[in-house]
Amino acid sequence: MADLLARLFRDEKMVAKVKKRLPYMFKLAEIEVSRGGKVGMEAGTLRERVIIAMLKYYFGEHKVKEPDITVHEVDVIIEGHSNPISIKTKTGTGYSGVKLVWTVDWEKVDEFVGNYKPKTDIIFSRINWNKFGEFCYISLEIQQKLFRKYGEQYFKKPNQGTNPRGIEINSIVLKEAVAKSKEMGYVIDIYWEATGVVYDPYNRWIELWAEE
Repeated sequence: MADLLARLFRDEKMVAKVKKRLPYMFKLAEIEVSRGGKVGMEAGTLRERVIIAMLKYYFGEHKVKEPDITVHEVDVIIEGHSNPISIKTKTGTGYSGVKLVWTVDWEKVDEFVGNYKPKTDIIFSRINWNKFGEFCYISLEIQQKLFRKYGEQYFKKPNQGTNPRGIEINSIVLKEAVAKSKEMGYVIDIYWEATGVVYDPYNRWIELWAEE
């Protein structure tokens, strides 16, 4: 098995394309699911599709597969790549709020933490509109080293007495993972320009209704 993601991040032509196109595509995804100026939760799913489409474009559609919906933590598999891949995105200046798993069950929280081991590579996007952020590849090896280093501090669990919304990776851990990825050349610094995107999500549906 080869490290195919490393090849993508070292391809200067592809890096330039990511810097140019990803902000525009992510902004389109936000507009698609916005109502009254508020971005809907579906934005994460659309961003994930943008990333999967990028992988299909680069590696070939026949090599990039989405697992069954019952398979947790894995979002995409590239034929010939060493590990399955999880896709994570967040908007903002810091590294907090990135979920490892969504759950509303306190028993599941303890069970997840007790049994968790990193088992996928991660493609992580930190979107910071009209400022700089990152698009990066966090390898399974980096995650494993940090998991051994931090133990249970690897996680940010919801507070007892609250309604759990999921288990996050500790922002300190994620920031260190991005830094280590950058040392290996697996981080693309992106200026997330939000201006100049004109799009009406209803137009395509109106056009379909207008067809005879």
